[in-house]
Amino acid sequence: MIRLVLVRHAKSDWGDPMLDDHDRPLNERGRRDAPVMAARLAETGFRPDVILSSTAVRARTTAEAFGSATGVRVKLREELYGAPAGALLAAAADTLEESVVVVAHDPGMSVLAGRLSGGGIAHMTTCAVATFTWDADDWDVATSLDPDDWTFDTPR
Repeated sequence: MIRLVLVRHAKSDWGDPMLDDHDRPLNERGRRDAPVMAARLAETGFRPDVILSSTAVRARTTAEAFGSATGVRVKLREELYGAPAGALLAAAADTLEESVVVVAHDPGMSVLAGRLSGGGIAHMTTCAVATFTWDADDWDVATSLDPDDWTFDTPR
């Protein structure tokens, strides 16, 4: 069974206009939401084989909360910063692992979640978690089919 979990980074801090976008940290709400959403996912019994994250500070910090909750080390991927939907899915498939969490940014996350949910997910809000499951054991097969099941959860 192939499982893909998409996590949009938690709410970021826009307080310093001189700070490079890549270096923006989480704001107070983001620091609160990330561990809550990570715990919710962990409470389902889901433990990914790998967690991939954009190198941006806000994504990395969000991914670390999920890593802490699931006991899985985060792998940073520079190409996930600002990646389009296809690149996000390809990064997950390229791991060849059966269960993958990807933590990244919009608009790529919303586009991919919308595509995989058949339009059921219109927008990935900050720290939203979308889980997609295929009854297949090969990413090539999974990515050529609609998921057999999907879920969507937000902090609010």
